[in-house]
Amino acid sequence: MGRIRKIEEVGVEDLVGAGLSLEEARSFHESLKAAILIAQSSSTAGEGTKAAAEPQKVWREITAEGRRLLKPWHPHALHQLIYYSVYSDWDLSTSGPPPYWFPSPLQAKNTNLGRLMEIHGPKLLGTLYQDPITSFSLFQKFTVQHPDVYWSLVLKELSVTFREGPRCILDTSDKSKHGGTWLPGSVLNIAESCLLPMDYPRKRDEDVVVIWRDEGLDDNPINSMTLREFREQVMMVANALDTMFSRGDAIAIDMQMTVTAVVIYLAIILAGLVVVSIADSFAPKEIAIRLRVSNAKGIFTQDFIRRGGRNFPLYSRVVEAGPCKAIVIPVIGKDVGVQLRKHDLSWKDFLSCVDHLSRPFHYSPVYQSIDSITNILFSSGTTGEPKAIPWTQLSPIRAAGDIWAQQNIKTGDVYCWPTSLGWVAGSIVMYSCFLNGATLALYHGSPLGHGFGKFVQDAGVTFLGTVPSLVKTWKSTQCMEGLDWTNIKSFATAGEASYFDDDLWLSSKAYYRPVIDCCGGTETASSYIQGNLLQPQAFGAFSTASMTVGYVILDEHGVPYPDDKPCVGEVGLFPVYMGASDRLLNANHEEVYFKGMPMYKGMLLRRQGDIIQRTIGDYIIVQGRADDTMNLSGIKTSSVEIERVCNRTDDDVLETAAIGVAPVTGGPEQLVIFAVLKKGYNSTQEQLKLKFTRAIKSNLNPLFKVSHVRIVMEFPRTASNKLMRRVLRDQIKNELASQSRL
Repeated sequence: MGRIRKIEEVGVEDLVGAGLSLEEARSFHESLKAAILIAQSSSTAGEGTKAAAEPQKVWREITAEGRRLLKPWHPHALHQLIYYSVYSDWDLSTSGPPPYWFPSPLQAKNTNLGRLMEIHGPKLLGTLYQDPITSFSLFQKFTVQHPDVYWSLVLKELSVTFREGPRCILDTSDKSKHGGTWLPGSVLNIAESCLLPMDYPRKRDEDVVVIWRDEGLDDNPINSMTLREFREQVMMVANALDTMFSRGDAIAIDMQMTVTAVVIYLAIILAGLVVVSIADSFAPKEIAIRLRVSNAKGIFTQDFIRRGGRNFPLYSRVVEAGPCKAIVIPVIGKDVGVQLRKHDLSWKDFLSCVDHLSRPFHYSPVYQSIDSITNILFSSGTTGEPKAIPWTQLSPIRAAGDIWAQQNIKTGDVYCWPTSLGWVAGSIVMYSCFLNGATLALYHGSPLGHGFGKFVQDAGVTFLGTVPSLVKTWKSTQCMEGLDWTNIKSFATAGEASYFDDDLWLSSKAYYRPVIDCCGGTETASSYIQGNLLQPQAFGAFSTASMTVGYVILDEHGVPYPDDKPCVGEVGLFPVYMGASDRLLNANHEEVYFKGMPMYKGMLLRRQGDIIQRTIGDYIIVQGRADDTMNLSGIKTSSVEIERVCNRTDDDVLETAAIGVAPVTGGPEQLVIFAVLKKGYNSTQEQLKLKFTRAIKSNLNPLFKVSHVRIVMEFPRTASNKLMRRVLRDQIKNELASQSRL
């Protein structure tokens, strides 16, 4: 991009160069100067000195609701020019990440969490309470110390119906349970809670609870289902399940996240069975592992997966995985497009099992204790064999409660997050909608193209969830041009480290609405760090721990850094964590999450596995997994930290992956950078090696040196799109070993 001008130096010719017409540029320039003057008048300076406009005040004025100088349809080059010029003199080392979104006092009080704080803050915090923005950090710390108080309030906000209420919120008398016993004595069916009408949060039988559209039918009206219609479908499937499975059986779902898949998921739980989550992208071997570990008695799948107008086999993969009884849903029409095995059933034949019932749309739920297993999920497998992680009936409450607090989901909102029920995000999104009174929006097809974006527009989506690689694709292909996403109130992103220029592009599509970064795991049923709407947000950074979550950052000796000190290290979670796992099906839970962790204030810390950085300004940046760290020239650093620098180094580069490998002959770790180029670009490995080395030396450490660069077509990823650095590490190890032998 060359030298970045200061915002005061940006002229009409720069604006034309960024894609505006001369007339547009002149008008924009006048408005820009006015915004700078207003920001300057509110900035402070010494007596008799004209104040320079503070960057964050300039940006806030440019993006203010009453001004909105930057439009979603403006070229991204213009957004880049203005944002980077505003913050051209911003020093990350002394100021932390630059904020791009700021809460207003009125907006803050109208959020779910702000309203809760306004009602209960004066009583819980006493005279220390001021308002939701000023007192947020204090209130978050209070919830860590008194999680039972916080969750007793949030439970009243969610659509959770108990058959038998809990004796208390939290019982810590059993010292063998690090996380305590939550809602002891309570009995319910969490699927029933999703299906019943409620006065608060308001859910009526005639309200639309799910909307969808099939890929390729992008000009068709949006399909919808009311709560009553949806409940009847779930109960019909539950009745059919009763004809062939027994209470407690594990039943797998290996499908795209369609309306039918969501109906099946809730029906399995309503009937007292257990969902086994399997991603639809898995090869037969991976499907087989999950069926075996869970001891699944049946599996729901599709004949094909349809994407981009093409059919991709799915049922055949399930068949290759093993003899488990399959119920097969047709991807198009009413009849399956494949020959089924004798013991398998088509969806049509499966539903015909209830033809003899007088009331097929009515079902009496199976009620179970709060700690009964409802869902077996699996870790992404980035570090080896996937862990089988059971979700209990407590997990959905945690998930929905966090989305209520951090993302401010409310009755009437339309929530869309392209994902799969094979991954934890699918369960979180589904429960967050049904337990908060929001509408679930599903696109039956690929989210990579214009069709998905048009669905977001036509469905009136108010909350859009993403993963960073998906945003990168939208931005690089420009497939969302011409669409109106301004109904979106906020975005969310999870799954891997996000890049701030991609988030800049995303946020700009809705007049710089916030992008809430989320980082957690299947085993915590939620994110342990997030952004929220009561604090200023910075691209690619998290602003807080989630409510009731306490953590410390550990140095290399396992000693916690002071809470107010900028630092980098492995995170250790406080063990009392509502909804977090307390068992694994194929591994020792104690060994995986607690063995070898230090004590802190009388608590044995819980292992999470992330390396995080606490910055100046108290933001949090995820540096990668503990097993993705490397030791370069005696200095410990992370893959993500290096990748952030390399991704900005050359316009030819789409994305990079940094790997540390020990030489075959011994010696210090060597830094290897894998790079994927943008389509049509042709930088060489040697050119990139020089540029990467120069950028790393100037931005990170002059002692760091790039030993090898490898250009590849694409990176190996898990089905949840997480980068598998261990595969790249194995590739380069084998290559270097072969060269050594030669």
